[in-house]
Amino acid sequence: MTIKNLLPALTLCVMPVALSAQVQNDATAPLHLMKPAYTIPYAIPSTEEVKTTMDRVKNYIDSCTPMSLDESGKQLQRGTFRLTSYEWGVTYSAMLRAGEVTGDKSYTNYAISRMEFLAKQAPKFRKWLDEGKKIDPLMMQVVAPDALDDCGAICSAMIKARNSKKSSILDNQIDTYYNYIANKQYRYSDGQFARLRPVKNTVWLDDMFMGIPALAYHGEYDEALRQFKLFHDKMWVPQKHLYRHGWVEGENHPSFFWGRANGWALLTACELLDVRESALIMNYFKEHLSGLMPLQHHDGAWHQLLDRNDTYLETSCTAIYCYCIAHAINKGWIDPETYGAQAILAWNYVNAHINSTGQVEGTCVGTGLAFDPAFYAYRPVNNFAAHGYGPVIWAASEIYQIINTQHIKMNDSAIHFYPEDPGTDEPIFYVK
Repeated sequence: MTIKNLLPALTLCVMPVALSAQVQNDATAPLHLMKPAYTIPYAIPSTEEVKTTMDRVKNYIDSCTPMSLDESGKQLQRGTFRLTSYEWGVTYSAMLRAGEVTGDKSYTNYAISRMEFLAKQAPKFRKWLDEGKKIDPLMMQVVAPDALDDCGAICSAMIKARNSKKSSILDNQIDTYYNYIANKQYRYSDGQFARLRPVKNTVWLDDMFMGIPALAYHGEYDEALRQFKLFHDKMWVPQKHLYRHGWVEGENHPSFFWGRANGWALLTACELLDVRESALIMNYFKEHLSGLMPLQHHDGAWHQLLDRNDTYLETSCTAIYCYCIAHAINKGWIDPETYGAQAILAWNYVNAHINSTGQVEGTCVGTGLAFDPAFYAYRPVNNFAAHGYGPVIWAASEIYQIINTQHIKMNDSAIHFYPEDPGTDEPIFYVK
């Protein structure tokens, strides 16, 4: 072979060496530092960023939840959300916590002013009802509750406000709500909270949160524990480490693991543990986490049906789990080095689903109970679904506290929690 024939081959061998400074490959660049194409921002938020998001949501709901009567003086002024709903009971509790964590009294005042408004209006509407007059259906929930949804979550929030000496005029309204929960709510033969829909003796997982925390905050902790155990015995599926949404007497029906209902169950455990230490409830809480954590989507959220990744990612349940995990870390119940990064991941997803107005996007609307997957998979989402707002404020409060108290840093491009301040922004490599 002549020199001329060898020239093309020699050129091919030499050219990569000549261009190596311009090409990123394993030999020329630290490829592990390449920026990933995250769908949701992957970062440690600052307290200022979290507070900005909280304020945007708070300002939005403050602007569209008036506390006044209409021109007739006989109906509540209608806003975007109902001051009397269980979803807003969740929001009141979340606002109280936000005020406590951040020191911003506007959050506390939001909850107190609206709960006191309802309590002050109640005697007048109760008198009209006693006189046989038709009253505003929203105020009917206040003066004559007829379901746990009418009273449980708001009762808990009012007791928290009273117990923390934030309000002294809620006693009569607390008594009205609590009387229904303790004495009038329909129960199964073993005394467990139950419903007569969609069929007789149906147990809904939602009712853990709608009834049990109010018992505990009112001082009936033993009854709260008994109710929790009754729910656990019927609803817990050990193979999944999750709770089924519904149980019907005598039926071997399929189980569906709805995200928000499992959120209510996890949240109930947090509420009970806040009132008093309980080894039983702590065990239930940690077992539940062991089922939930592996199901978190890589973008930080959980699915509408938790174990079915063909269903959509849902914001309200993600916010509830974010709150519960972060709250447990802040309380010292679980290890931040194990669970902290997933709490941050969940918050980043939630944060990305709050629009510029302060509306929470991607929240499933109110949902009944079914024994088929289509019902859950096709439930609509809506920015006016009230279920998302309290959980978002609650989650933001705990993430705010985590950032203030925990040692978090990006190490080798990943979020990590440390038992003490590493003292450096450089990558950390521990040696033996």
